[in-house]
Amino acid sequence: MSFALFLIGLALLVGGIAWGLITAGVAPIYVGITCIIVLGIGIMTAVSRTRTKD
Repeated sequence: MSFALFLIGLALLVGGIAWGLITAGVAPIYVGITCIIVLGIGIMTAVSRTRTKD
């Protein structure tokens, strides 16, 4: 359950970052690159924090 909550929060974070960058006038290619990087870091963090220890 906490993994799903983490991903929901991550989606909100990425959406806010994208909205802010678009509002600031940043080129869409850089917005996309930034969102992909943040998503990758967020998913790696979510998996490492919610994975059960072996």
